Amino acid sequence: MSEQQESHEASGEANVEQAQLAHSIIESLLEHTRVISDLIALMAQTLDEETTKALTQTPVWAAYLDSRRSMERTRQDVERFASLMKTMNEERKPPD
Repeated sequence: MSEQQESHEASGEANVEQAQLAHSIIESLLEHTRVISDLIALMAQTLDEETTKALTQTPVWAAYLDSRRSMERTRQDVERFASLMKTMNEERKPPD
């Protein structure tokens, strides 16, 4: 195997490792966001109707809802990313 081929393979392996790390980090952040959203929903259930109505009419609440929608799109992107990673790993495996 030539030096150039070895360098290319090492570079590819580094890229796969970096992509796997990125995926892991993104998954952790998305899971944290899901937990926070669940906590906010639980806390909102404990508020009386008047307080809930006042809270949901604030710009902060609107920003929260926008962020949740964005995170859902991000989750779909991460799922696509994970699928690409799986395909990439399968293509890199040597034949049996």
